[in-house]
Amino acid sequence: MSKVTVVGVGNVGATCANVLAFNEVADEVVMLDVKEGVSEGKAMDMMQTAQLLGFDSTLVGCTNDYAKTANSDVIVITSGIPRKPGMTREELIGVNAGIVKSVAGSALKYSPDAIVVVISNPMDTMTYLALKSLGLPKNRIIGMGGALDSSRFKYYLSQALGCNANEVEGLVIGGHGDTTMIPLVRLATYKGIPVSQLLSKEKIEEVVKSTMVGGATLTGLLGTSAWYAPGAAGALVVESIIHNQKKMISCSVALEGEYGESDICIGVPVILGKNGIEEIVKLDLNAEEKELFAKSAAAVHATNAVLKEINVL
Repeated sequence: MSKVTVVGVGNVGATCANVLAFNEVADEVVMLDVKEGVSEGKAMDMMQTAQLLGFDSTLVGCTNDYAKTANSDVIVITSGIPRKPGMTREELIGVNAGIVKSVAGSALKYSPDAIVVVISNPMDTMTYLALKSLGLPKNRIIGMGGALDSSRFKYYLSQALGCNANEVEGLVIGGHGDTTMIPLVRLATYKGIPVSQLLSKEKIEEVVKSTMVGGATLTGLLGTSAWYAPGAAGALVVESIIHNQKKMISCSVALEGEYGESDICIGVPVILGKNGIEEIVKLDLNAEEKELFAKSAAAVHATNAVLKEINVL
């Protein structure tokens, strides 16, 4: 019996749970939220699609009842609030840090061996907070960001190439932010052909820019943060763990000297299996990519420093 808990069932959390159930990633998916009745209602609504869509996974909703999450293999944390008008970065980090620490600690009381997947924002900093505050080994703390950013990169590449997105390979490393992510153009391919041979330099620059502001673009169109791709990206990470697929996915993970960085969680390619992070894949970055990664890491370090300034760590 495999079991996944999704904490926080707003748009992203509910989508993640829905994808997990529809793809039968786990036998049971528990949805937990602080708002009375919301997770129960969403779970019931989703379960009423089971016979329509033909899946056998069970969805359970609960309001703050962590006992129902017991013995989960993976805990997905999407809890937190979006930045509100007039809210400082420090205030947002302070609020979300308190939420993430609380829910992760509560869930781990009932599932001490679980692997934790963090989606809450700011994602790299919340992953770092989970690493530092929960006392888990680093292979069991994973931030989802790079999986989403890489998916957006492949989407924009496929649009530029006029091809099927499933035939494009592309990887985004670095921080999960519109100024810190690094789409690795040099390694991007279409059916094994480097995209640099197929697209003009101007077109590639356009793809990179579109990828980096991918989240902001959707917020502008929707009036709120996106949820379908973020939820599905979280489910992709969970599936590789639960089914021991050993997929290489870009995720925010703790570095101890890899890529020249330490005391940080930031996006790099990893192999994900039943133990969580099975391996950190070391790419041979060129000088320009190394410089971009160092700048991205410096920005993430600066955000992490806020955790100490506000006495969360």
